[in-house]
Amino acid sequence: MAPYSKPEAVLKQAEGLVSVGQTHAALQSLTEMFSSKRFRSTPLVSLEPIMLRFIELCVDMRKGRTAKEGLMQYKNIAQNSSVGSIEVVISRFIQLADAKVQEAQEKADKAVALDVDDLEASETPESILLGAVSGDQNKDRTDRALVTPWLKFLWESYRTALETLKNNARLEVIYQQIAQQAFRFCLKHQRKVEFRRLCETLRLHLGNVAKYSHQPHSINLSDPDTLQHHLDTRFAQLNTSVELELWQEAFRSVEDVHNLLTMAKKAPRPAMMANYYEKLTKIFLMSGNALYHAAAWGRYYAIVTAIGGKSEEELSRLAGQVLVSALAVPVGLQGEESAVDEHKGKSSQQQAKFVALVSAAQAERKALQLRRALVARRRELLSELSVRKEKEEASRRAELTRREKEEEARRVTEEARKKEQDRARREIEIIRNEEARKLAQSLKEKGTLKVDLNDMETLSTDNLMRMQVQQLEKEKRDLNERMRVIAKRLDHAERAYRKDERPLLAKDYDIQQENDKTAFEAAQKSRLESHRLAHQHDMETKKRLSRTMSDYALKREEIVGKRSEEFAKRQAQAQKKIDEEKAKRKASILKAREEERLRIEEEERIIKEKEEEERRAEAERIAEEERLAAEEAEQIAQEKAKKQAEEDARAEVRRKREEERLAAAEQARLQQQREEEAIARAAARAAEKNRAPAAPPVRASVSGDGVWRNGWREREAARKAAESGQTVRPSSPAPRALPKEEAPKDDDGFQPVEKKYADTSVLFLFRL
Repeated sequence: MAPYSKPEAVLKQAEGLVSVGQTHAALQSLTEMFSSKRFRSTPLVSLEPIMLRFIELCVDMRKGRTAKEGLMQYKNIAQNSSVGSIEVVISRFIQLADAKVQEAQEKADKAVALDVDDLEASETPESILLGAVSGDQNKDRTDRALVTPWLKFLWESYRTALETLKNNARLEVIYQQIAQQAFRFCLKHQRKVEFRRLCETLRLHLGNVAKYSHQPHSINLSDPDTLQHHLDTRFAQLNTSVELELWQEAFRSVEDVHNLLTMAKKAPRPAMMANYYEKLTKIFLMSGNALYHAAAWGRYYAIVTAIGGKSEEELSRLAGQVLVSALAVPVGLQGEESAVDEHKGKSSQQQAKFVALVSAAQAERKALQLRRALVARRRELLSELSVRKEKEEASRRAELTRREKEEEARRVTEEARKKEQDRARREIEIIRNEEARKLAQSLKEKGTLKVDLNDMETLSTDNLMRMQVQQLEKEKRDLNERMRVIAKRLDHAERAYRKDERPLLAKDYDIQQENDKTAFEAAQKSRLESHRLAHQHDMETKKRLSRTMSDYALKREEIVGKRSEEFAKRQAQAQKKIDEEKAKRKASILKAREEERLRIEEEERIIKEKEEEERRAEAERIAEEERLAAEEAEQIAQEKAKKQAEEDARAEVRRKREEERLAAAEQARLQQQREEEAIARAAARAAEKNRAPAAPPVRASVSGDGVWRNGWREREAARKAAESGQTVRPSSPAPRALPKEEAPKDDDGFQPVEKKYADTSVLFLFRL
C-alpha cells in the first residue's frame, strides 16, 4: 500500500493528474486514501473538499460502485460529528448526476435537430415516407446512445444515496429528501419499473427499523417528527404512483400509509388526509369497487368541508360526486357466492311463501319497533351531529383566524425579506459598477481597450471583460495577418535567392576543388618535412645515448644479482613456513578426525546401550503385563466360581424355603379343612336334634374340595340354619379363580407367606 500523504497533497496531486488528462489515475489516488488507516483520524474540514472532488470524478467516469464505497466510509466517519457535511456531499452527488442527464438530453436534442441537412430543400414523397418510418427510431437510437447510460447512472446514484443514509436518525431528513427526489425522477422520466423497485427498497428499509433498533442512531418511529417524515414520503409515493397509473403500487402505498397512521399518536394534518382520500377515490374507481369508492368520496368531502377554503361551487360539485358515487353502488344484486340455481329452488318457494305469510304480522310488528328505535337513534345522532358541526365550525373559524395571522406574519416577513434583497441587490449593483469603472480605467491606462468613461452606466464588468476579449482577439487576428504577409514575402525572397545562386554553385564547386587540392598538397609537404626532422632528432639522440650502454649493462647485472639472491632467500623462508603450516594443518586434521571417530564410537555405544535398555525394559513390561493379565484372569475365574457357588447356595436355600412353605401351606389347608368339617358336623348334629323325626337326615358334604372352597358367607348361613332348625341347601361350588399375576418375591427370590397361614402352620406343628 502506498505511504500516507496529507489530504491537501493528495487533492493537489489529483488536480494535477486531472489537468493532464489522467482522470483514472486521479480517482485511483483518491480511492487509495480511503483505504489508509489514518483516513479516519483526518479532520472533516480537509476531507470534505476531497470527497467533493472524488464525487465529481466518479460522476464524470460513471463509477457508481466506487462512489458508493467512498460514501459509506465517509458516512461512518462523519455521522457522529458533522451530519451537514454528509448532506452536502450526497446533495452534490445527486446534483452532478442530474446535471449529466440534462446535458445528455440537450446533446440528444441537438443531434436530432442536426439530422436535417438542408432546411430549404423541398420535401419529396420519398423523404416524407422515410421520415414517417424512421424519424422516431432515430430519436430513440440517439436517446439510447446518449441519455440512457446517464439515466441508469442517475438511478444508481439515488439507490446509492438511499443505501448510504438508511436507518440513521441523524440522516433521516436528507434520506426523505432523496427519496422524494427519486419519486420526481421516476415521474419525470416515466420510469415505472424503477418506481416499483424504489417502493420495495423503502419498504425494506422501514421493515429493518426493528432489526437495527439496538444500533446507535437507530430510527425511532414513536418520535412524532420521524413518523411525520415517513408519512410525507409515503404520501409523495402515493401521489407519484397515481400519476404514473400504477394502481397496484398505489394500493400498496395506501397500505403503507395506513400502517404508519395506526402508529401515529396524533392525527395527521387534514390537508394531508384530504389528499389521501382523493387518491383513494381514483384507486377504487380503477379497481371497480363502487362501495369503497363512495366511502372514499364521503370521507374526502367531510374533510374538505371541515377544512374550509372551498367555494360554494366547488363544494356543490364535490357533493354531487359523493351523491353519484353513492348511487352507483350496486345494491341487492346477487353475487357469485350467493347465487343459486332457480330450478333447484322452486320446490321450496311455496313453503317459504307460506312461512312468510304466517310470520308477516310478527315481522311487521318487529319492523315497526325497529323503525321507531331507528327514528329515536337518528334524532340523537342528528343532535350530536349538530353539536359536532358547531364545534367543527368554531374550530374551523379559529383555524382560519390563525391562518390569516400566519399569512399576515408571513407576508410581513416576505416583504422584509424582499426589501433586504433589494437593498443587497442595489449594494451589489453599486459594487459591480465601481469594479467595472476601475477595470475600465485600468484597461484604458494600459491601452488595451478604447472606451469612454462617460458611458460606464451602460457597461458592466462582464461587458468590459467581453470587450477586452474582443479587443484582444482583434489584435491577435491583425498580428496573425501581418505575420502571414511577412512569411509570404520572405518565402518569395528565398525562392528568388535560390534561383539566382543555382548557376553560381557549379563555379563555386570548381573553385572549391582547386582550393582543396592546393591545401592538400601543402599539408602533405608540411607533414613529410616534420617527419624528416623528427627522424633526424631521434638519430642524434641514439648516437648520444649509445656511449652509456656499457655502464647501464654493468649496473643492470649488479642489481639483477642482488635481487636474485634476495628472491632465493625469501623463497626458501616462504617454503619453510609453508612446510611448517602444512605439518600443523595435517596434525590438526588428524587430531580432529580422531576426536570425531571417538565421538562417533561413543555415541554409537550410548545408542546401543540405550536400545539394549529399551529392549530389556520392553521385555520386562511385556512379562509384567502377561503376569498381571494371568493374575487378573485367575482372579476373575475365582470371582466367577465364588459367585456361582453363592448363587447355588442361594438357590438351594430358596428351594428349601419353597418346600417348607408348600408343606406349611398344605398343613394349614388340611387343618382348615378339618376345622370346617368339625363345624359342619356340629351344625348337622344340632339340626338333627331340632328336626322332626320324619325328616331324613342331611349330611353335610365332607368333600375336601367343597369344604375347602366354601366361604364365610356359606359357613355363616349353615350356622344360622342349624340354629333355626332349617334344612341347609348346599351352595354351588365356587367358581375357579382366574389366574392372577405372579406373586411378589423377597430379596432372596422367595414368595412371602401371609400371616394367618404362617400362624396356622406354627399352631399345627405345635399340636404335633
